[in-house]
Amino acid sequence: MKNRIILLATLLLTVSCGTVNKSYLAQSGQQALQAVSITDDQIRDYVHQYIVQTDSTSTVAPADDAYTQRLKNLTKGLNDVNGVPLNFEVYMTKDVNAFACADGSVRVYSGLMDLMNDNQLLGVIGHEIGHVALNHTRKQMQQTLLTSAVLSGASAFSTTVASLSESQLGAIGQTILSARFSRKQELEADDYAYDFLKSSGKNPACLMQGFQKLQQLEGTSSAVDSWITRIFSDHPDTASRIARIQSKLAADGISY
Repeated sequence: MKNRIILLATLLLTVSCGTVNKSYLAQSGQQALQAVSITDDQIRDYVHQYIVQTDSTSTVAPADDAYTQRLKNLTKGLNDVNGVPLNFEVYMTKDVNAFACADGSVRVYSGLMDLMNDNQLLGVIGHEIGHVALNHTRKQMQQTLLTSAVLSGASAFSTTVASLSESQLGAIGQTILSARFSRKQELEADDYAYDFLKSSGKNPACLMQGFQKLQQLEGTSSAVDSWITRIFSDHPDTASRIARIQSKLAADGISY
């Protein structure tokens, strides 16, 4: 409610300054209110539409493929996050990337799997899941709705999920693939990943190993650097994050 009041006050101030016309104000106001009122279930449904489209247009490794089997084995026991079932697929591409979504979908590129061993890869996946679990990606999605017409035409307060166009799905995908997080959010995701992996029967040292590998990969190619920049946002303190995880492992008496 507080956010809605702030938004409405901002819109009223804009009118008084005479900087926009009424039709633009009405459209912007509806989109802003919609972004504030959108539910977690709606976010998951819209993101799922994007995943369905992306799966259909990507080369997904079949169930019996070596990449799929490897991913299946290393993520065994990672069943759900906040009650949302997790599902994993491999995209067959030389690109380097991995991302997790609000609907529980985790997609890993074969190009990344070629660069990392299982422990390193699991650490990266755990970190990506952490951002989703802590609603960091949801907040970024809200920002997208506030600044674009992603859900233009859908009712601001309806619980019905609209069928999105390709351009609208593209906007959602851009938000997912180019997400940037604050230092605080990055550390929160590290902590969540550590506890999540530990409670799932995995050695959380893999989180540290994943970060160490990313340090080694920096500067190897522009594609890799672009992905590392997204993973680490704009905070060049990888060493301190690794040391932080090492301290947690020592406190828990976990070998690495």
